[in-house]
Amino acid sequence: MKRNLIFISIFTLISISLSGCGVYSFTGADIDYSKTKTFQVNYFQNVAQIVEPGISRTFTLDLQEILLNQTSLDLVNNNGDLLYEGEITEYYVAPITATSQTTAAQNRLTISVNVRFFNRNNEEKGFEQRFSFYKDLDGQSIPTGSTLDDILSEIFERITQDIFNKSLANW
Repeated sequence: MKRNLIFISIFTLISISLSGCGVYSFTGADIDYSKTKTFQVNYFQNVAQIVEPGISRTFTLDLQEILLNQTSLDLVNNNGDLLYEGEITEYYVAPITATSQTTAAQNRLTISVNVRFFNRNNEEKGFEQRFSFYKDLDGQSIPTGSTLDDILSEIFERITQDIFNKSLANW
């Protein structure tokens, strides 16, 4: 009997302390699902001086995927509670170190994306911001094919996570 009373007391204390914490998300998303049900990601056009074919589509799909995977929101084509739009503004390779023969020992591929975020339920959370990330490459290689796909995947993973954190995580 005494053992059952201790168990019930401990269980009650744990239940009360956890209920005071509110809803916790392992992704860090701060979403009121009673008001926010959908999101929309418009096509991110590549307006950079160098246009790499296919990266607009890839980036748009990667942003949709991170939002689908880290939230319980539904993707819609229009009238989303959350709206993401923007453009890829930079895509360039620049040398970052040189050899004694004045050739690049290392290059850096940089991609920047301008994002406009609108929250129809809380307009104060909207923003427009530039997100950028890079990957350092060997100076002698020009990334193409699957190598370029891997590099783009790494860069886009970082940029989309930064966009997610800025728009939906409260940290």
